[in-house]
Amino acid sequence: MNHQETTQTFIEFFRERGHQPIPSSSLVPRPGDPVLFTSAGMHPLTPYLEGRPHPAGSRLVNVQRCLRTTDLDEVGDRSHLTVFEMLGSWSLGDYPGTQSVRWGLELVRDGFGIPVSRLYATVYGGPDAGGVEPGVGPDTDLADTWADLGVPVELSGLDNWWSNGPTGLCGTDSELFVWTGDGPPQGTPGTDGRWLELWNHVLLRYWRLDDGRLKPLDRPNVDTGMGLERLLTVLQGSDSVFGCDLLQPWTSAVRDRWPLDETALRLVTDHLRSSVVVLGDGVRPSNTGRGYVLRRLIRRALTALWQVDRAGTLEDLPSGLITDTLRHFGQDTPGERPGGELVREVLLGEQQRFGDLLSRGREVLRRRRGTGPLTEEEFRYLHETHGLPREFVPAMLPE
Repeated sequence: MNHQETTQTFIEFFRERGHQPIPSSSLVPRPGDPVLFTSAGMHPLTPYLEGRPHPAGSRLVNVQRCLRTTDLDEVGDRSHLTVFEMLGSWSLGDYPGTQSVRWGLELVRDGFGIPVSRLYATVYGGPDAGGVEPGVGPDTDLADTWADLGVPVELSGLDNWWSNGPTGLCGTDSELFVWTGDGPPQGTPGTDGRWLELWNHVLLRYWRLDDGRLKPLDRPNVDTGMGLERLLTVLQGSDSVFGCDLLQPWTSAVRDRWPLDETALRLVTDHLRSSVVVLGDGVRPSNTGRGYVLRRLIRRALTALWQVDRAGTLEDLPSGLITDTLRHFGQDTPGERPGGELVREVLLGEQQRFGDLLSRGREVLRRRRGTGPLTEEEFRYLHETHGLPREFVPAMLPE
């Protein structure tokens, strides 16, 4: 399945079971929301998960673009992305978690053709399994349901408790993993990294009070999320998310233009594509907030690029690639100037500013007394006086 067929299969499966499709929201949260970016499919639905009736009903489904800065240092492996899409389904006080996992298994097995023999589930195991909430016991109903469906189960603690912050919505969850190694499955998700987390079913049953106590919700909800790119990686037999049909055009374009090793190739691919999507949602580079996240993404990509090719330039990025990305996310809206042209202009402007900044930094290093590695004091001076964070110093090293 390509990404359009995969998305359609997901949406139609839940539509046939009474779920109403809702549109994807911007990466920029609604006014008054304290977070920088939409980081999960449930984020735009928080008021409804907290109890407000949703105008579309109590069963919902969508595909939501998300951005997570917490995974930034893990980008470069086979499964982590900064901007990604989340396939999500929700029960707003309608059906229980056992129904959710039954439908989940049906879709994965029959809709996407992944055999049960390649699946493994984890559920919250309570205090005896290292659970973080001493007053919440194991999810025996979910464990029994997975077992009835023929899926082996591992009891877990910390990894199967979900919260929306120090206070507010929280609850147990059940994660479905798929085997991605060669040969028959081995071990468990907790013992073998070849088990890839695929789908998370969160049972939002509690509200954490300011004093830490848990208050059961009057209307428990089920919130599920499955990374589209990870699912495509499995369905298309790719070695990583960067080989699926959504990322492959970017991976190929970057590989064809710059001599990067695999880790740097993935980082540059991810950060440039993510920057385009963030720009498409109206964010512009700055030194604070969302704008700084965007600026950091662009500069991290340029740092990796210029370490292997000092003459490398974002001007070499195909305009069609940028336009196709904006169109995929519904961001290429009609206007006086095409969205791709505006995005390209911002990227090249940031490249010029960063290049000028690095030139000044190199001059500072040339005037440096002594040899050997930079000291902590010198790193601090470069950051505080010249605005050069430590992670960008490699791009300043003498040619």
